[in-house]
Amino acid sequence: MALPRLVTSYILLLAGSLGVLLLMHVQAQSYLNIPQWSDMLLLSYILNFILALAIFLALYALRIRLKNQIGFLYMGGSMLKFLIFFLVFYPAYRADDIIAKSEFAAFFIPYLLCLILETVYTAKMLNALK
Repeated sequence: MALPRLVTSYILLLAGSLGVLLLMHVQAQSYLNIPQWSDMLLLSYILNFILALAIFLALYALRIRLKNQIGFLYMGGSMLKFLIFFLVFYPAYRADDIIAKSEFAAFFIPYLLCLILETVYTAKMLNALK
C-alpha cells in the first residue's frame, strides 16, 4: 500500500529541506570560524527530523477520529519537542553557564524549519477534511 500523496510530499520536502539547510549550516559554521559539526549539530537535525515526522504521521493517523482535537495534539507535539530540547540539548549547552549563539542556532534553526513545514502540512491536511 502506497503512502498518501500528502504524506509522501511532506516526507520528501522535510528530508530534502533539512538536508540542504544542514549543508548551509555547516558552511556558515566554517565561514564564521565555528568548529564544524559542533554544538550537537547533527543530533539536532536528526532529532528534529524524527520528531517532526513522528508528530505529523501521528496527526495524519488521527485526523479523522480526533478531528476536533488536532490543534491540541499539534501543541502537544510542540511541547514534546521542547521537552526533548531541555532533556537532551540544554544541559550540554548550559555546561559552561553560557548558551552561545551557535548553540542556540544549532537547535532552533532546524526546529523553526520543521515547525513551518508541520504547520503548513497540518493545515493542508485539515483543509482536505472539509
